[in-house]
Amino acid sequence: MNIRQARVEDLAGMQACNLHNLPENYTMKYYLYHALTWPSLSYVAEDNGHIVGYILAKMEEPEEHDGGEKSEQVPHGHVTSISVLRSYRRLGLAKKLMLQSQEAMSTIYRAAYVSLHVRKSNRAALSLYRDTLGFTVKSIEEKYYADGEDAYAMQLTFKQT
Repeated sequence: MNIRQARVEDLAGMQACNLHNLPENYTMKYYLYHALTWPSLSYVAEDNGHIVGYILAKMEEPEEHDGGEKSEQVPHGHVTSISVLRSYRRLGLAKKLMLQSQEAMSTIYRAAYVSLHVRKSNRAALSLYRDTLGFTVKSIEEKYYADGEDAYAMQLTFKQT
């Protein structure tokens, strides 16, 4: 089992893992955008050359206001998607993927924190984020997902060095 930075040639395997596990699916263009814009933030777990898990992450950009000026928003990362194939779960892969991406956000981009959304019904993911990694729930976003399910908006503040 190997965790490493994702490469462009991994994107089809990442998308296949996503399609196999999650109801929220993305176009190949979206994966490519992440890989080319933030190449150091997405990682894969591979077993004998097969992608068995991935994390797709990005840096959030300051929002522009009507006058064109950017808000005073601190740099922060966001986990777009993370998934591990069912037969490879409970091996700590999701935790390792999260930690690798978080380290890159903090050291390379000087992110103050990382955010993510998780389905309220996803108890396993919620346990990983809250109990293992130390995320806190910042808010509930009603009907966040296409099927109408609510999401917890979660955040983890990084220790600045």
